[in-house]
Amino acid sequence: MKNIKFLTLLFLSLIALNSCEKDDGITYIAQPVGEFTFSNSFLTEYVLTPTASSNIGERFTWDSANFDIPTNVTYEMQKSISGDFSDLEVVGTTDENSYAITIGELLGFASEAGLDNDPDTENPNTGDVYFRVRAFVGSDSSIENLSATQALTLFLPEDAGSGPACALDQMWAVGAGVPDAGWGWTSPIRFACKGDGLYAGNVNLQNNGGADNNFRFFTTEGDWASGLNYPYYVNEGYTIDANFEDALDDDNNFAFVGTTGFYYLEIDTSAKTITLGEAQSSGECDLEQYYLVGAGVPDAGWGWTTPVNLFCNGDGVYEGPVNLQNNGGVDNNFRFFQIEGDWASGQNFPYFITEGYTIDARFEEADDDDKNFAFIGTSGVYYMKLDAVNKTITLSE
Repeated sequence: MKNIKFLTLLFLSLIALNSCEKDDGITYIAQPVGEFTFSNSFLTEYVLTPTASSNIGERFTWDSANFDIPTNVTYEMQKSISGDFSDLEVVGTTDENSYAITIGELLGFASEAGLDNDPDTENPNTGDVYFRVRAFVGSDSSIENLSATQALTLFLPEDAGSGPACALDQMWAVGAGVPDAGWGWTSPIRFACKGDGLYAGNVNLQNNGGADNNFRFFTTEGDWASGLNYPYYVNEGYTIDANFEDALDDDNNFAFVGTTGFYYLEIDTSAKTITLGEAQSSGECDLEQYYLVGAGVPDAGWGWTTPVNLFCNGDGVYEGPVNLQNNGGVDNNFRFFQIEGDWASGQNFPYFITEGYTIDARFEEADDDDKNFAFIGTSGVYYMKLDAVNKTITLSE
C-alpha cells in the first residue's frame, strides 16, 4: 500500500513539473488595445501669417497607446493633403505624448494644398490639411495603432497691403476671472487686432471652483458702458469655447470653467467665434519668447526638455505663469535664455542689473558659478512679467 501511495505522489509531481515547464514557454504578443485618439482640443481655424512662423501653430497631444504588454512605443506624426493618406508624409517621430508643429510648417502645408493669400489669384485662401498619429512597438513597425484623422482648417489672411483691418484697435477684458486685471482699470487685459476682425492675445484665466471666475469684454478702455457680456455674443450668433459659460450673475458675465492657466484667446468677429488655445507670442518684441531653465523653476529643471516660456505679449513685454521653488535657499536658482537649447544665450542676474532693470525683491543674485537668479520668496505659481521697455522684472500672485 505504501508503494502505491508513493508511486501516486511521484506521478502527480511529474505532471506538476511538466505543467510548469510548459508555462515557461508561453509567449506574450503585443497587440493594440482600445481607442487611440488625440487628447487636445482644436481651433475652428488656424490663422497663418509669415511674421508668426516661429510660433507654435498646434501642439498635438495623446494618451499612451496600449499594446497589452509593457513595451517601448514610438509615435509618428503623419500629414496628408488629400485626406486619405495616399500622399502620406511623416512630419516627425517622438517617444513623448505630444508633438508641436509651428506656424511656419503649417504655411508650408498650406502651400502644398494650393492655398495662397493673393486676392488676384483664383487659389483659395482657406482649406483643410489632415493629421494622424501612428503608434508602433519599439522598432517593430508591423505592430501599430493609428489614431483617428484630424483635419486642421488653415486660413491665410489676404494681403491687402495695409495690415490687419478691425473695427477697433483693440478690445479689453476686466474681471476676477482674469486676475491680472481684476475688477478695475489699472491693468486691463488687451486683445490687439491681429487680422481682419480678429482680436487676440495671451491671458491668465482663473477658475477657483466656480468662484472669482467671471469677467467681461469691453470695446473702450475705462468705459464700463462699453461692456459686452456672454448673452451679447450668444445673441450675435457666436460659437463660444466650451471653457466659457454664462456666469448667471447680475451682469451675465463670462464665467471661465476650465483649468486655471495661461491661454491664447481669439475673438473672431468675422467667423463669429471665441476660442482658446495654447499661449503663444502675440505682439511686437525683439524676441518671440524668453526661456527659463534651472532648479528654481522645477517644471524645467537644468535641461531643455521642458523649458518654461515667457511669451511676447506686445510692446516688449514677456509674461506668463511660472512655478518658482525655494527650498530654503537650495535648488532655487535659474537663468533667462534668448534661444531655446543654447546655453550661450543665457542672461543672469548681473546682466539685468547692468542693463538698468528694477527686479522684484523676491529675486537676488545666486551664490553660484554663473551668478544666476535666486528665488527667495515662498514656493508657488506666480505671474512673471519681463518688461524690456520699462526695464522691470515683476511677480504677481
